[in-house]
Amino acid sequence: QVRLVEFGGGLVQPGDSLRLSCAASGFNFDSKLMRWSRQAPGHQRELVASISEDGSITQYVDNVKGRFTISRDNVKNMVFLQMNSLKPEDTDDYYCNGRVGTTIHWGQGTPVTVSS
Repeated sequence: QVRLVEFGGGLVQPGDSLRLSCAASGFNFDSKLMRWSRQAPGHQRELVASISEDGSITQYVDNVKGRFTISRDNVKNMVFLQMNSLKPEDTDDYYCNGRVGTTIHWGQGTPVTVSS
C-alpha cells in the first residue's frame, strides 16, 4: 500500500525557514520522480518543486526559485523541502506526491502559515 506522510509544517514569521519532510512507503521510492505541491483553501493545487529519481535534477516554480530546495534520501525513502526566506504568500497546505503506475498518490498534507 502506497503511503506518503508529510510533517514539519508550522507557524513562522516572514523571513524564517522551515524544513518539510515526507516519508514514503509501499513502492519503489528510488525509481519515482517526487514532487511537492501546495494548496490554499479555495485554490487549485500548485506544483512547487520536483526531483528526479536519483536527485540529480530538480525543478521549481518561479516564485520559490532561490528560496526553496527539494532533496531526497533514497536510503530512508524520504523527500524534503527546505524553505527559506518565507513570505506570507507561501502560506498553504503542502503535499508530497508521486506517480505509481497510473495513479498519483498524495499525502495528507502539512500546513505552513507565514505571518507576523
